[in-house]
Amino acid sequence: MKGTRVVLASAVMTAAVAGAALAQDGPNRGAISFSAGVDLLPGTTYVFRGISQESEPGLTLWPYGEMGVDLFEGDGGLSSAGVTIGVWNSVNTGSSGSNEDKGGPGRSHYELDFYTGLSLGFSGGWGFDASYIAYTSPNGLFDTVNELDFGLSYDHTLAPYLILAFELDDEGQADGGDKAGSYLELGVGPTFPILETGLEVEVPVKLGMSLSNYYENPLTGDDEKFGFLSVGAAISIPLARIPSRYGSWDFHASGDVLFLGETPEIINDDENVKGVLAIGIGISY
Repeated sequence: MKGTRVVLASAVMTAAVAGAALAQDGPNRGAISFSAGVDLLPGTTYVFRGISQESEPGLTLWPYGEMGVDLFEGDGGLSSAGVTIGVWNSVNTGSSGSNEDKGGPGRSHYELDFYTGLSLGFSGGWGFDASYIAYTSPNGLFDTVNELDFGLSYDHTLAPYLILAFELDDEGQADGGDKAGSYLELGVGPTFPILETGLEVEVPVKLGMSLSNYYENPLTGDDEKFGFLSVGAAISIPLARIPSRYGSWDFHASGDVLFLGETPEIINDDENVKGVLAIGIGISY
């Protein structure tokens, strides 16, 4: 990372089940599927694994797109296999983007991520995925971060999951430290119906921790194990008036409160609690 100010990013996570399941009930019944959308952060800070990406946020947009390919479906021990490839962006108007008065570089395209992944489904409700992600910064505020992720999930009411992430070199890191780190995330995402409206609210809870050198303390150099605890709520509303031949559209909104460990607190200008709000629209086909 360039300088002492940490500037990494991304909310990318590869889908637990790739591709074709996106539009089973729509006109697309093939093995290739697409999804895209844009999210808006109306004045709250973009936070990645407990680390804020702007000291003074403005308006932040997250455009994204993904293609999935269904490789296999069966009734045996391996029930499905698929691959995904996608891009994710962060366009910032605050101190990490176009606002030069706030110290920004004058260019709004803060982040561009490329990712690809393999997802496997197994009998009994287990899922496994492996993905490679390259986090890049078109406006030059952080060095490219190359990361290899592994995920494990289980089809249950609580929707538990586990993510292991490994930074592949010392040049680019989430914490801006001296060593490539490894990261562990444990989480659940139970959903609850809203009366008889057909809508559901998800309540995600996440715990982010360092396995090795992921949250290096900028003052002492120590590897702090606790990164953050996040509690939130998210809702997705299908836009049913749009004909299915144009894909499945939805409006979604989410809010999260993050309780930060020592290293993220120092990086976040001694703030130990952060809130993030996002609204957006998406399409899958």
